Amino acid sequence: MKRKTSLPTLTKAEEEVMHIIWQLGRCLVRDIIDQLGDPDMPHSTVSSVVRILEKKGFVDHKAYGKTHEYFPIVAREEYAQACVKSLIEKYFSGSPKKLVSFLVKSEDMNLKELNQLFKDIDAK
Repeated sequence: MKRKTSLPTLTKAEEEVMHIIWQLGRCLVRDIIDQLGDPDMPHSTVSSVVRILEKKGFVDHKAYGKTHEYFPIVAREEYAQACVKSLIEKYFSGSPKKLVSFLVKSEDMNLKELNQLFKDIDAK
């Protein structure tokens, strides 16, 4: 599903919860708490974060009485693409070429990886 507008940004806590929801697919708040690995995390805190994610348009829910099952409506890849696009716009003057140049210069990408990237692009 393509969006006409950009996605809102997520806080660190929202992003952490969103990654769990992407991993689980459909889940309850208690499933998210189990995945967070913090047994002292209040249910109300996680529930609040999930409701914020819903307001921001990242998740939706299906109600079963008082229980809500949450599921992602924004794909992980869509969010990643929006984040990379934002990064390129903010720090590289909107130029993907400048990003790749930065990665090569900072030695985060070697020539073999760059060559493979070009092959992958050509294959598409």
